[in-house]
Amino acid sequence: MLALTSPAEGAALRGAEGEFAPVYITGASAFLPGEAVGNDRIEDFIGRMPAGCSVFGRRALRWNGIAGRHYAIRPDGNWAHSNASMCAEAVRGALDAAGLGREDLQCLAAATTQGDLLVPGHASAVHGELGGGPLELASFQSVCASSLMAAKYAWMSVRSGQAACAGAVAGEFSSRWFRPEFYAGTDLVDAKGRLAMAADFLRFTLSDGAGAVVMEGRPRGAGISLRVDWIDLVSLAGRFEPCMWAGATEAGRTELDGAWSRSGPTAAHAAGAIALQQDFTLLKSVIRAWIGVYLEKVDAGRIDPNAVDHLLCHYSAQSLREEIVGLLEATGAMIPQDRWFTTLAQSGNVGSASIWIMLDGLLRSGRVKAGDRVLCIVPESGRAMVGFMMLQAVGAA
Repeated sequence: MLALTSPAEGAALRGAEGEFAPVYITGASAFLPGEAVGNDRIEDFIGRMPAGCSVFGRRALRWNGIAGRHYAIRPDGNWAHSNASMCAEAVRGALDAAGLGREDLQCLAAATTQGDLLVPGHASAVHGELGGGPLELASFQSVCASSLMAAKYAWMSVRSGQAACAGAVAGEFSSRWFRPEFYAGTDLVDAKGRLAMAADFLRFTLSDGAGAVVMEGRPRGAGISLRVDWIDLVSLAGRFEPCMWAGATEAGRTELDGAWSRSGPTAAHAAGAIALQQDFTLLKSVIRAWIGVYLEKVDAGRIDPNAVDHLLCHYSAQSLREEIVGLLEATGAMIPQDRWFTTLAQSGNVGSASIWIMLDGLLRSGRVKAGDRVLCIVPESGRAMVGFMMLQAVGAA
């Protein structure tokens, strides 16, 4: 890793006797493109499927509890933003919230489910939109938990003295996956003209936007900063097949010859292997596995539910929250729901960006005071991963 601080600055960040110094989130920001789109206008933006094709869409809206969301795509199919440009806007906002400029940023870790291009990496595209001088970059491509992968990289960069200021950003441009041309003439539409649930549900659940945080080795001079105490990432991919995927058919998602690159993009599209899909039967098992990891951390003393003042838990639908709550209430490890904070109903499910959109909303709400502990949990259905981040609010330096 390229050293971006002088030896003296690095020593100051590491502290006495070489121990790691604390790291603080000093700025957070969310960028939601365009106007808020209500449930009755979703297909004005993502496009309308033929009559009778969407069987599960309206049912999805009842399940997910989302009343509004934002799209980077216009009703005419043109783009108002790219994933990278939304991320750049979020980074600028986080820097501004921290009282910093682009020249202060030394390291940027960027996360997404799918960047604007297959190659090169998403972080390079964000840097290109952000502009400015040289940066250390890291790209993380997964699903929702990629946000905490990027956050851990930024945190470790500052913690180890490699950077005085690092940013973590996550963005999604999901709506472009949901245009009718992704499904028309493919095996995802059955003989009766109905779109498979694995694809239809996501059309009415995912939306666009970006969020970012800036980390430094000291709290900012005014207002609340959030000390990053720890970030844990746990993959359970050894136990589960892909639960959300694109690039293969449902049957071929675990096979070496099931991916689009073997058959070529034209044949893969016809087989329905390009569209984003989710296995909802498998998801129920994955939810229990996520909760199992949380309970292990409670049992080990890593998490004390009674000491958490604010819980930011990413979930894709209100129905999933209800299922999670039902399971937790039977364990004795439940964090009371009056401590939960979410922006799902207002801003939608923005995948990897959701946790930063929530965190920005929490900070803007005025609820956080010095000494409060904030637990962020980001489960990922891609292949059964879950991330945790523990923060503590501190006053001005």
